[in-house]
Amino acid sequence: MRELQFIRAHHLEWRERPDPELQGPRDAIVRPFVAGRCDGDTMPIHRHVSRPMQVGLRAGLIDPVVGSICGPIPFQGPFGIGHECIAEVTEVGSGVTGLAPGDFVVVPWSVSCGECRECRLGLTAKCSTTRTSTLAAFGFGPASGPWGGMVADKLRIPFADHMLVPLPNGVDPLRVAAASDNLADAWRCIVPALAQRPGGSVMVLGGAAQSIGLFAAGLAVAHGAEVVDYVDYRTERLEIAERLGATVHRVKKGKLRRRDLPSRLYDVVVEGTSSAAGVEAALRSLRPGGFCNPVGYYLPPGTKVPLMHMYANCATLSIGVSNVRPILPDLLDFVARTEFPAEQVTTLLADWEDAPEAYQAHTTKLVLHRQPLGVR
Repeated sequence: MRELQFIRAHHLEWRERPDPELQGPRDAIVRPFVAGRCDGDTMPIHRHVSRPMQVGLRAGLIDPVVGSICGPIPFQGPFGIGHECIAEVTEVGSGVTGLAPGDFVVVPWSVSCGECRECRLGLTAKCSTTRTSTLAAFGFGPASGPWGGMVADKLRIPFADHMLVPLPNGVDPLRVAAASDNLADAWRCIVPALAQRPGGSVMVLGGAAQSIGLFAAGLAVAHGAEVVDYVDYRTERLEIAERLGATVHRVKKGKLRRRDLPSRLYDVVVEGTSSAAGVEAALRSLRPGGFCNPVGYYLPPGTKVPLMHMYANCATLSIGVSNVRPILPDLLDFVARTEFPAEQVTTLLADWEDAPEAYQAHTTKLVLHRQPLGVR
């Protein structure tokens, strides 16, 4: 079978790898037919980061956990890339009871069992059954397990009844192409906080977490936030945020400062700049008791945060990899009920066969697609 593999910056290829097979009664084989490019995938694709990050790890300039996720030479190719997909079930093991060939399903980016202590707590990205290191995940290379990338002809899914979430009838797969990660990540930043603060105010700092910030802005509008301010420097993203109902604020590219932001204070701030300056500005923009949710990569060890300000303001800083699987049923039900237009964040819809070239595009959200084998 073919798999899209990252070779090095600016170079991806279709390469052959052995077909996955059922290894136990609870496994399933699926065929991805829609795949979204995660915001984080663009870092190694557009920049030569592998060797500099290796040097940074050795010099103590990059947190060592990066090596446990991406390898001692982070993002060293070749490895299968991609960890957002909608797939069609093609084969199920004898112990799978809730799925059948032909079902359309969302495949979460992290591999989990649904039964261990961490999974029962909702921490499916930290499943103790499937992890041998920091993460068990698709698309990050062998340091995160043998799962390969999702832009592939076939995937083996363990614990299939738990892992795979059926797509509701009537939901366009292209609408929820990012449900495996980026759309669900935005959901967990916005929806629980607004449940505690109905009608609260929201600010999103856009940038490195390109599509997550836009999904977050749209979800905040759709969940009744009284104010949704979206801050960014790129015209493409500002225009999408405005179409999703947010009030947009243009800033200059570079270090973000509190004085560059709107003067109001917010119940929720989503920090997507992947910078310590962005985190500080976000925390200092909170109302008393507000929530700050950073969603980027913060590579240096010892990133500073204004703890005394947080203490005095009763602020909550919540940061972590997204635990997608527990979120998916509510997220997909919401999209089915409201027709939330998540597809507006897609800026390039490309043919599956064009993946090696399309994956390199400098665009906010790439989605690949091909025909499923059957018709539901």
